[in-house]
Amino acid sequence: MASRKKAETSPVADFEKSLKGLETIVEKLERGEHSLQDSLQFFEQGVALSRRCQEALTAAEQRVRILVEEDVEGQAVLEAFDSQPEGESQ
Repeated sequence: MASRKKAETSPVADFEKSLKGLETIVEKLERGEHSLQDSLQFFEQGVALSRRCQEALTAAEQRVRILVEEDVEGQAVLEAFDSQPEGESQ
């Protein structure tokens, strides 16, 4: 059970959840069935979710760069990295 909770809070799971929420908001806004006030609230939520997705993608890109860094001879250099985002502890 502990591993399931860990998987649900992983950056990938958080990205997927945020992306799904963003897709839902876009669908609501595209239908145009909501008041201006509701639409503005959806838009604000969408901006926040978009930022979370971008942060997750930036973190993933950094992890990939660390994994494929090359030395002066062009050989891949693998470095260990902390899988916990900065500021979070287990």
